[in-house]
Amino acid sequence: MPRVCALTGKKTSFGHRVTHRGKPKYLGGVGTKITGISPRKFKANIHRVRAVVNGRVCRIKVSAKAIRNGLVVKPPKRDYEKPQTAGATASS
Repeated sequence: MPRVCALTGKKTSFGHRVTHRGKPKYLGGVGTKITGISPRKFKANIHRVRAVVNGRVCRIKVSAKAIRNGLVVKPPKRDYEKPQTAGATASS
């Protein structure tokens, strides 16, 4: 499964890690030089959550930003009580 938000479409993007050496001019040096450029990834903050989609509860992958902005409708909490066993009611 891809690392993509189902609501906003956020996904992994790519960039470069740039390595410098030298002292900046504003600190009295002759300036910084680039000594290396290597690839890197910016990964989206994706979570698997239970949400209501088209009236049904299902698990979807959404970004943390979508959850914070209220784009995800969570299902209601159930009023569930553990059923009493037959032995427990007879002894009390």
